[in-house]
Amino acid sequence: MNKGKDKGILVRGPIVAVLGHIDHGKSTLLDYIRKTNVVADEAGGITQHIRAYEVVHASQTITFLDTPGHEAFHAMRERGAAIADIVILVVAADDGVKAQTLEAIKAITESKTPYIVAINKIDKTGASIERTKQTLAEAEVLVEGYGGTIPCIPISAKTGDGIPELLDMISLVAEMETLDGNKVAPAHGFVLESSLDPKAGPLATLILREGTLHVGDCVAAGTYIAKVKKLENFLGVSVVEASCPSPVRIYGFNAVPQAGEEFSTFTNKKDAESYCKEQEVQAKSALGGSPVPSAVADGIRENIF
Repeated sequence: MNKGKDKGILVRGPIVAVLGHIDHGKSTLLDYIRKTNVVADEAGGITQHIRAYEVVHASQTITFLDTPGHEAFHAMRERGAAIADIVILVVAADDGVKAQTLEAIKAITESKTPYIVAINKIDKTGASIERTKQTLAEAEVLVEGYGGTIPCIPISAKTGDGIPELLDMISLVAEMETLDGNKVAPAHGFVLESSLDPKAGPLATLILREGTLHVGDCVAAGTYIAKVKKLENFLGVSVVEASCPSPVRIYGFNAVPQAGEEFSTFTNKKDAESYCKEQEVQAKSALGGSPVPSAVADGIRENIF
């Protein structure tokens, strides 16, 4: 539906990141949601083409970001929280708050992102929802019914118990946040992941927070440019355009952009190059006038995903 009188301004679906300690069930949760909320013939074809995908719940599209739990990916988890509109903090009912849970809480708090606690593994022997809420309280996370206002949903990512309620809560929080997106505007968002394919060249997965991206557009991310030669949705299907908040993979960058970089879209290469020059000047200024590091200049990026 349109919001107000501004043409193209729509209420868009939320972008959701799932964070938490390793082995607390983040991947199992995402797998369950994906398999039960993507159209059956499509779900069977998904082989984690990219680390993001869309599901439909209550007529609303929700974009999920799959973020690794290992502590080596601390910086990426912080970026995931900043990119997302909502975060699901997964805490195992048989284990409670752990080191990476605390890191995730810190990232969420610093980014001021709304979040929902999902107490997972309630089906396991030894699971205790109340004890888990206590460990959360000790970490200064006060959930509803335990002295605070943070939504808390007990779930089992293995059996599916509580998952519909969790999706309902995501929709409710998204509604309260009144997320807007102008689908007729040039696309803008973040680089979620990037890599160098031996045959296809530099690839990047983008999260569109605003606007629509078309094949043929010029994308500028940091100091790098792509004339979009090919556009794929999260299923790996080629499309001619994609609108916010969809995740897409694009081909055509002149080098591998850095994950977490903001991107903007332009109709011509000249404007994109001007934008990149501005970004380079800002990068030098941030370094006190020092030259941009050679890894940046050469476009050599470690694929941390």
